[in-house]
Amino acid sequence: RQQARSSLRLPAAALLLPAGCSVRAQNDTEPIVLEGKCLVVCDSSPSADGAITSSLGISVRSGSAKVAFSATRSTNHEPSEMSNRTMTIYFDQVLVNIGNHFDLASSIFVAPRKGIYSFSFHVVKVYNRQTIQVSLMQNGYPVISAFAGDQDVTREAASNGVLLLMEREDKVHLKLERGNLMGGWKYSTFSGFLVFPL
Repeated sequence: RQQARSSLRLPAAALLLPAGCSVRAQNDTEPIVLEGKCLVVCDSSPSADGAITSSLGISVRSGSAKVAFSATRSTNHEPSEMSNRTMTIYFDQVLVNIGNHFDLASSIFVAPRKGIYSFSFHVVKVYNRQTIQVSLMQNGYPVISAFAGDQDVTREAASNGVLLLMEREDKVHLKLERGNLMGGWKYSTFSGFLVFPL
């Protein structure tokens, strides 16, 4: 039977070892030599971003660090009375909202922690001959845009996606820069999720 050996500078009190594993150390300042396949670290504490950092310096993401949302529109065309001033695209149904960081009333996503986030959107213009342009806004500034302007197509869609580095409390929403969106039948969607925290 093969045995794994590793050397760790840890106090012996920080380890829980099942039967069959041996530990050799003369005092707390010498390396602990482990023989066998088992090592469980019990001295851990949660960090601010939802991770668990052990006494080994290993960071393990907990389930509370999961963030994802997806929303859709099923009501009338944009711009609505609500969005006439800011031209924010409002969504009226949430399909997924893990962590509850997407606010349906304002249709704004607020980052719960610093990290890399993925966002995508898909919107459909109304039946008339016009151009629509939609921007994904981060803290009030456009990051990416998409447009649909084919004069011969009545149900044309505009889509885009991006990875963003976001700080805690950064905000993201969609803005209708020009044109009118098709409202019903859930044609327009807005989704995002945390790829990994930093």
